Amino acid sequence: MMVAVFATLVLAILLGQFGPRWAALASLFACLCLFVWLFLFEIYSPEYGFRLPWLQVGTAEPPREA
Repeated sequence: MMVAVFATLVLAILLGQFGPRWAALASLFACLCLFVWLFLFEIYSPEYGFRLPWLQVGTAEPPREA
């Protein structure tokens, strides 16, 4: 999936130099969408995702007062 993000970014750069501006912006927007999707997949995927305990605050018990 990272290859698709990189390919759309390279396409946006090449279209920015040699092609129409609207196509470069569309490719850049597609790269942004792919990047956000990949980031969210890596964070929230139960099989392949990262464990981020500071984001899992719903399972933590509240602190007790002394």
